[in-house]
Amino acid sequence: MANGNRLVGGHRRGVAGGEPAVANGGAAFKLAYAMALKVVKICEHLRSEKREYVLSRQLLRSGTSAGANLAESGGAVSGADLSNKIAIAYKECQETKYWATLLVDSGYLAGASGAEIIASADEVARILYASMRTLRH
Repeated sequence: MANGNRLVGGHRRGVAGGEPAVANGGAAFKLAYAMALKVVKICEHLRSEKREYVLSRQLLRSGTSAGANLAESGGAVSGADLSNKIAIAYKECQETKYWATLLVDSGYLAGASGAEIIASADEVARILYASMRTLRH
C-alpha cells in the first residue's frame, strides 16, 4: 500500500472519533485498498487477454468503490453520513462478490483469481457489517 499512504496522512478520523476500523489507515480501508489493486490487475488481464469489457467494467467499478467510499467517510459531517458511507462500501463488497462469481462461472476468470477477490470482498464486508452494527446501536 505504498502509494496508498498519501491517503492516510493528516486524515481526520471522521465524526466523533470515527470508526477506527474503517478510517483511512484502519483495517477495512487497508483491505479494501488491497482488494482494489487486485481488481484493477484482474480487470486489466480480462480486457487485454480475454477481450472481456462489460463484466470486467462492473467488477472494476464495484471493486474499487468500497475503498473510495471508506476514504470519503473520513469527511463525514455527521454520524448518519458516516454510517451511510460505510453501508455503501458494504454493498459494493457484496456486488464485487457477485461480479467475480459471474466471471468465474462464465469462464472468463480463473477460479483461483475469482476466489481471491471473493475472499477479499467478504473479509472487508465482515468488518464493515460489524462497524455498521456498532454505529447504529
